[in-house]
Amino acid sequence: MIVILYIAALVAAIGFLVLCISLAMTLNSLKKTMNNVASTMAGIEGQMEGITRESTSLLEKTNGLAEDIQEKSQQLNSVVTAAKGFADSVSNLSDSVKHVTSSINTNVVKNSDQIAKVIQWSNAFMGIRDKLKDQKDSQVETIYEDVPRKRKRK
Repeated sequence: MIVILYIAALVAAIGFLVLCISLAMTLNSLKKTMNNVASTMAGIEGQMEGITRESTSLLEKTNGLAEDIQEKSQQLNSVVTAAKGFADSVSNLSDSVKHVTSSINTNVVKNSDQIAKVIQWSNAFMGIRDKLKDQKDSQVETIYEDVPRKRKRK
């Protein structure tokens, strides 16, 4: 019976040895995995630093653009205000032109008889002037016809 005890102790020792070897292999594999995880984390940390720097730079540029847009918006407000003033001036000018036009129309209607008389008198004057001019031209032609012309020698 003692032999069985020794055999059982030997089997238990061999089992324990196999357990220790497999545990050592597992821990060695776990060590390699942990080293890979550590190197990956170091790479991610470096990339995160780069992303942080780029994000900071991008944020600074964005702030600069926001300030520039704010300044241009204020300048645009002054342009819009000036354009509104110009539109108001054009509207006032249009109103003035309408008023002057209506005033002229009113005066033309009131003075249409006088305007017709002026047109008649001017037509009569133009007719007299044309007749006098025609008469004067005919007298000048007559004077030239009376003067003898010299003939050229051959």
